[in-house]
Amino acid sequence: MLERLGRSWSPEQIAGWLTRTKAATRISHESIYRFIYDQVRHTNDGSWRNYLPRARFKRRRRRRSGRSVDDLIKGRVPIALRSPEVERRHTFGHWEADLMLFRLPGQAILVSQERKSRALLLARQPGKAAVPTVQRLLAWFQAIHPRLRRTITFDNGTEFAEHLVLTECLRMRTFFCDRYSPWQKGAVENAIGQLRRFLPRKTNLNTLDDKALHACIAAYNNTPRKCLGFKTPAEVFIAQLLHFKLESTPSLRSG
Repeated sequence: MLERLGRSWSPEQIAGWLTRTKAATRISHESIYRFIYDQVRHTNDGSWRNYLPRARFKRRRRRRSGRSVDDLIKGRVPIALRSPEVERRHTFGHWEADLMLFRLPGQAILVSQERKSRALLLARQPGKAAVPTVQRLLAWFQAIHPRLRRTITFDNGTEFAEHLVLTECLRMRTFFCDRYSPWQKGAVENAIGQLRRFLPRKTNLNTLDDKALHACIAAYNNTPRKCLGFKTPAEVFIAQLLHFKLESTPSLRSG
């Protein structure tokens, strides 16, 4: 239990995972919380507070004036035209993407999440330039089965201005949130909120090696989720990938 708390699993995730895997030792999430509160009260180790839920505060984004987003982002399709099945998470292959920005200018991490499996991709980026951003997205999605890369939704940052490359090269439809409404791509916004626990805005990416960054994404993708029946995003995504591959493999029949 302590090992998984150290990996930032919530008490509910630990209890659900133990039940799903039919572990020999099981415990309710209420008991885990009672244990943590008891440690907070009776020890001087303040680190136990890190395992308690934290209030989430939404940072207000400044509104920018100037040219219309339709002028800055050619071929922009509003999210209102996106199929309702994407919102309901009925099918795989629908992604959202955003940039995590940091205190030092030019430091950024590109994050993309598949809505149904909650699987997450991330990589360092050289700032907010549009061409490197679409090049990274293209590299990611070229390696993925076509049925797992149907659509992607962005906010109106100009780093996504080259989005049509994804449609032209991969037939991946692109959509954009309404202005000042990044919450409409709530999946990746929530994921970034969780990543901020490990990568706060004050982080200097120059001091963060690739091993630490890979450990961060591995921890996220291998944490069980209640919404997935306490399976992990990696389990769900890989299972669907294997399903599509097997489905597309021609059967061999003896003559």
